[in-house]
Amino acid sequence: MTEFNWENHTKSPIKLRTFLKWHGVTRNLLKQVKFHGGLIIVNGKEQHVNFMLKFNDKVKLVLPKEDSNDHFLVSNLSIDILYEDSHFLVVNKPSGVASVPSRIYKQDTLANRVKGYFQRQNYENQRIHIVNRLDMDTSGIVLFAKHHFAHSVLDKQFKDDTIKKYYMAIVDGHINNKHVEIDLPIGRKKDSFVERTIDDNGKISKTEFWVEKEINHFTLLNIKLHTGRTHQIRVHCKAIHHPLIGDWLYNPYNNTMKRQALHCYKTIFYNPFIDKYIECNAPIPEDMMKIIK
Repeated sequence: MTEFNWENHTKSPIKLRTFLKWHGVTRNLLKQVKFHGGLIIVNGKEQHVNFMLKFNDKVKLVLPKEDSNDHFLVSNLSIDILYEDSHFLVVNKPSGVASVPSRIYKQDTLANRVKGYFQRQNYENQRIHIVNRLDMDTSGIVLFAKHHFAHSVLDKQFKDDTIKKYYMAIVDGHINNKHVEIDLPIGRKKDSFVERTIDDNGKISKTEFWVEKEINHFTLLNIKLHTGRTHQIRVHCKAIHHPLIGDWLYNPYNNTMKRQALHCYKTIFYNPFIDKYIECNAPIPEDMMKIIK
């Protein structure tokens, strides 16, 4: 079973619950531990979260075993692993592959492929924790957590905007400004389940980009996301009249590529379990490189 060990260096008495919260243990995770076979141990003895810790007390958190997601079928197609340790798996998703199963895509999604990989590796925890998702036709970096604790840690980093995500995109036309910040709220378009649009009542959405290169009638952008709304880059680029090439939804008359020219090429996150920042890079795929070159 997955376990974590800490030592209390707070000289004043402190509740065990508070100490665990400082280390990123959420209330939901504590419920998982309490009701699904986990343990919280202080100095070799099981304790409740209201226990008062003293200076130098040794705390052990044992996570319950996580069984497989029954609604995720197994795919044994290969995955392109960019980084892996005991807590996280980072994968380079190809375009044309959905991130998670749906009514239409039931088996051959990235999550199904990761499930097959977990089974082949015979990992103790078989539950699939996908942390971020990419549109089916967007390629690049997707993060998976190997247990509930790791998932909650990255969820908080996303909410706090401390995970850095960078994209390359090719858009229609030339852009005069070399550095642009877009701060426009995004909401669901009326009468559409899929399409998003700029909406004063929508969610705060922030995108920043730099012009990398002009390519004939197109422009290559280096993009940094500050929020993670559905279709954010696609909607923001359309809003400034430079939609992505190949985007069937927001630029339907451009057929330069068979999918939107969007790739998540770099992600940086903090791994608290080894006290280290992890940088992952995914090379730009061939279909985009043909146009860039």
